[in-house]
Amino acid sequence: MIYKCMYKTPDDFSNMIMNSDGENLTGLWFEDSRDSSKHTINCEEKDLEIFRETSKWLDIYFSGENPNFTPKYKIANLTPFRQEVVEIINSIKFGQTLTYSDISKIIAKKRGLKRMSAQAVGGAVGWNPICIIIPCHRVIGTSGSLTGYGGGIKNKIELLAHEKNDMNQYFVPKVGNAL
Repeated sequence: MIYKCMYKTPDDFSNMIMNSDGENLTGLWFEDSRDSSKHTINCEEKDLEIFRETSKWLDIYFSGENPNFTPKYKIANLTPFRQEVVEIINSIKFGQTLTYSDISKIIAKKRGLKRMSAQAVGGAVGWNPICIIIPCHRVIGTSGSLTGYGGGIKNKIELLAHEKNDMNQYFVPKVGNAL
């Protein structure tokens, strides 16, 4: 059974929706975002411990602090490549960013390859079902391009600014999948 819970964010952000299997967080996304299509929306709303724990994490995060715990989550269809990408994303510290190319180079070096596709990394980052907690918003395009965020470009900009990033180093492409 899949359950959901709504989370009211600060005014600068879209509200969020959580999914759970009853024990683990299985989805976290911005309401009415492109990511909504990846999740179960039509399900029972229920007050669960995992939703309270995730809400506490989000409360701490949106207050400007870096939470010192991670809610228990479970990711369906996690391939070894996606796991590698998630581990690297999880290593990006609050207020920092990496590019898709940076991640591809880390994986290529780890695997002893000459190169790894940044596009493949982009697909794995975009597949992430648990935004913010698995901080895919901290992954940017080359040269500071804010591209590829399923939670919506407005939310990505606000998340990076919330983490005190220097927003002058980033730009929104005129065309592409960021908008």
